[in-house]
Amino acid sequence: MAEERQTVYEEGGSSTAARRRGLGLSLAVSTGEAPSSRRLSSVAVWPEHFVESVAAQVAVDAALSEGRLAAGPAIANFFQVNSTWREISHSEMLWQDLTNRVWSHHHRHLPSWRAEFIQLHRTAQNFRMHRSVHSRLLAPTYPARSCCCLSISDAYLAAGFLDGNVCVFTLPNGALIANFSCHPSRDRLGRFSQCVSGLAFLSNPNRIVFAYRDGDVHVGLLNDGPLGTSHRAHAGTVMVDGSLVDFTGNNQWWVGLFAGAPGRSWHVWDANTEQLIYVGGSLTDADALMGWRMLTDFGAPVVGHVRLAGPGMAVGCSSSRIQVMDLENPGFVINELVLQQGEPAVDAVDATREGRIVYVDLNGVAKVCRVPVLDEVCSFDALRRDMQGQHHREVARVVACMNWGYVICFSSWAGVWDSHTGEFLYRFRERIGHVVAAVVNNRNVAAWSDDSGLHLWDFGAM
Repeated sequence: MAEERQTVYEEGGSSTAARRRGLGLSLAVSTGEAPSSRRLSSVAVWPEHFVESVAAQVAVDAALSEGRLAAGPAIANFFQVNSTWREISHSEMLWQDLTNRVWSHHHRHLPSWRAEFIQLHRTAQNFRMHRSVHSRLLAPTYPARSCCCLSISDAYLAAGFLDGNVCVFTLPNGALIANFSCHPSRDRLGRFSQCVSGLAFLSNPNRIVFAYRDGDVHVGLLNDGPLGTSHRAHAGTVMVDGSLVDFTGNNQWWVGLFAGAPGRSWHVWDANTEQLIYVGGSLTDADALMGWRMLTDFGAPVVGHVRLAGPGMAVGCSSSRIQVMDLENPGFVINELVLQQGEPAVDAVDATREGRIVYVDLNGVAKVCRVPVLDEVCSFDALRRDMQGQHHREVARVVACMNWGYVICFSSWAGVWDSHTGEFLYRFRERIGHVVAAVVNNRNVAAWSDDSGLHLWDFGAM
């Protein structure tokens, strides 16, 4: 236990000593004075459940005030009060509660919740300190094999391609386990109607749901052999709904964003029954013509994006607005932000389950906002023109993705920013070329470059 506590302290970085001085034993000794043996003996008789409750609150308070990386040093400091409290530190219920509350992580992959918490802390510290292992999973091939979209979970990475194929890899080793092929009779209207618009992973059992630009939605079983089989859950009606420009989902809902038909921007499915339960909304009405162009022109500008952000909420972004929809009451727009002319760049949008969204405007300025209120948390220059020596008007295309604490932006290079403060942290060593899609979870970053293929960075292997 002492050795593992030391590991947590070492990973706290140079601020650990300051946190020790700041936190001290203030929760055990209300006066803030150095604890005497009399005080230590009095706190030692606290009931076990009470000590666990106080310990959890210490860690959560530290995470809220100083960031999640402060929780590890705070809890380790707390359990140094005396040997009785150190015994309580072995409680699995305590570490499960801490893992849930500090890291929003509810599934255990390691032998114990304590080990899970420590691994999450180490991985987060690696993200901040730029410690990762890079690998290339796929090389670029012919243009029809170009990647359109990526999706990531804790255990899998999926890539959807222009020719309608979907490849699934295991994480963290990056092994290809399944390839779902597009049916040859799918090309109905437009050369790119079979292009994959979006993907999402489902659990119990492990499945993948993916949607095509003409509105078809398919569900395939994972771990069912290298040649994956899928069934069509929904038949698209492109002449009625227009082009499906983006798609996402989870175990409760699937959400599609369409463009081309007025009043039919949002489509929501019940993931359990695979039934369409809502069609409506005008988010992409102004971009109807561009939606139709996406069926025939792969280089057409991206019309919109949709992401799940927080419990029961979906965020849609178009060229003019950002909307937050209540999925518990489909069709009810919780909030809407009208964007200034020239502000949005909808191919650079991502959101997290903790209720934050990042988007990069046409000037290369990234903004992180809270959902559903859409108030700005921080903003920063995603192109770092002050360091690149670029003129203010020279703007490159940016692809952005975000996890609980960091924003990764790909342009002519890749950089990492703190999503809470906007602080620039570092740039990736690898130059992979023109990036068209990127995703991130708490451990991995994946990106597809038309110049060099599919890349994976593992921040949990160090």
